[in-house]
Amino acid sequence: MAYNPNKELKKYYGISEVAEQFNVAESLLRYWEKEFSNIKPRKSGRGVRQYTKEDIEEVRLVYNLLKVRGMKIAAAKAVLSKNKKAAHDTSEVINRLQAVRDQLLSINRELGEL
Repeated sequence: MAYNPNKELKKYYGISEVAEQFNVAESLLRYWEKEFSNIKPRKSGRGVRQYTKEDIEEVRLVYNLLKVRGMKIAAAKAVLSKNKKAAHDTSEVINRLQAVRDQLLSINRELGEL
């Protein structure tokens, strides 16, 4: 079998890993799960939440609406119900801009060390 560098090594992520990724409490993720029907992590027989990459993208969408753009829950729900694709596209742009910002900050630090 050939090695595929693009293949994801991990299929599921625990709630603590997802909470750490977004720097939020696990309880906030559980709350969002109740409020937003698009966040539906799989639950094991013991009730342990298992997030896929797609689930994490749904969390990222809600995170961007609530935390980055500062919307209230009702407004975020309205945006998702009216035009989820536009909200997803905007979230994707924000993520790309944040990645570019991080790269520029890294380059700036490296230049400062010269």
